[in-house]
Amino acid sequence: MSAPERIPPRGVTPPEPSELLALGELTVRGRVREASNAVLYCTVEYMGHSAPCVYKPVAGERPLWDFPDGTLAQREVAAYEISEATGWGLVPPTVLRDGPYGQGMCQLWVEVADGEGLDDEAGSGTGTGDGTELLALVEGDEPGPGWKAVGFAEVGEGRTALLVHADDVRLRRLAVLDAVINNGDRKGGHLLPAAGGRLYAIDHGVTFNAEDKLRTLLWGWAGEPLPDDVLEVLGRLAGELADGGPLGARLAELITATEIEALRARVAGLLRTGAHPEPSGQWPAIPWPPV
Repeated sequence: MSAPERIPPRGVTPPEPSELLALGELTVRGRVREASNAVLYCTVEYMGHSAPCVYKPVAGERPLWDFPDGTLAQREVAAYEISEATGWGLVPPTVLRDGPYGQGMCQLWVEVADGEGLDDEAGSGTGTGDGTELLALVEGDEPGPGWKAVGFAEVGEGRTALLVHADDVRLRRLAVLDAVINNGDRKGGHLLPAAGGRLYAIDHGVTFNAEDKLRTLLWGWAGEPLPDDVLEVLGRLAGELADGGPLGARLAELITATEIEALRARVAGLLRTGAHPEPSGQWPAIPWPPV
C-alpha cells in the first residue's frame, strides 16, 4: 500500500509528528488484513499538513489469556515512550487518541526501503535498500562474518537452513529495548528498514507483562556483555523511571503499577548483570511464525 503524496503548504511550519497524530483528523483508507487485530491504514491531517498512519482501535483487539483486555494500544504507546527515553528512536511516533472506531493507538506510517522481506530460500535475506541485510537463511552450521546465529529453520523439502541476523548496532539496541519492555513477539516482519539507514520496529502490543515473556528473533547476542554506551543509556533510563519522574508519570497512564515495577526491575537486572539476557528455557524463545 503506497502512501499518499504530501505537499505541505508554503510558509506553514509542520507540526511535530506526535502533535499531528494526536490532533489531526483521521480518515480511514483501508485495512491491513494480515494482522491478527484490527489495523487500519489512515491519513491524518492537521493545520494543512497530512501524513499516512496506522490506527489500531481498542475495539478491534482480540482477547489474550495473559494480558488484560483492551490494553494493547496503551502498551504500544508505552513502548514508544521507552524508545524515546533511550534516544534510539526505534519506534515510530505513537499516540493514544480517539478515532472513527473509538480510542486506539495511532502510529506514523513508515515507508520501507526496497529489498525488504525474508525469502524462503537459503542464502537470501531482508535488506535496508542500501546493501545492508538484517535477516537471512544460510546453509551450513556457522553464521559467517557479520552475522549472529538464531537457530535452524525448515525451508521445505526436508531441508533446514540457519536463521541469522546481522551483527548490527541498530538490531543490538532493539534487542536491548525488547528486553526492557519484555516484548513477547519480536518477529522479522516487525522490522522496518527505512531510507537513510534508519531502522524502525512496530507491533508492541504484547509488552510490559509483569512476568518474563521475552520471545524474539534477536538472540544472537544472548549472554554477551552489553556495550558501554548501552549501559549508559540504561543507567539514565533507570533514573527517569524512578518514583516522581516524568517518564514514570506518563507510563502510569498506560500500564499498571505492578508492570512499572517489573519494568524497573528488568532495567536494574540488565545493569546488574551487564549482559544481554538469555532464553529462560521455560517456553519457546522464538515467536511463531518467526517472520
